[in-house]
Amino acid sequence: MSRTLYLVCYDISSPGRLRRVHRCVAAYAIGGQKSFYECWMTDADRHNLVGELKRLIDPKNDSIHFFQLDPRIDPMFFGTAKRPSFQPFLIV
Repeated sequence: MSRTLYLVCYDISSPGRLRRVHRCVAAYAIGGQKSFYECWMTDADRHNLVGELKRLIDPKNDSIHFFQLDPRIDPMFFGTAKRPSFQPFLIV
């Protein structure tokens, strides 16, 4: 089961929908802030997230973008930014 790194960005017009979308995306995120999140996902994870988001948004007023990030290119960091951890974790 291979994982791919995506940048998921959203612009949601309603505060209620924004909270729901934020919680949904944050559940898959390994890092990010405000409305830009890095998500390390399998194909099944991505499919599930897209399905959940399609049910949550108003397609006439909201937008969500998924960008697949190229793992061969090293990211650039500035300020307090740091490389996200891809180590698996367990919450008990």
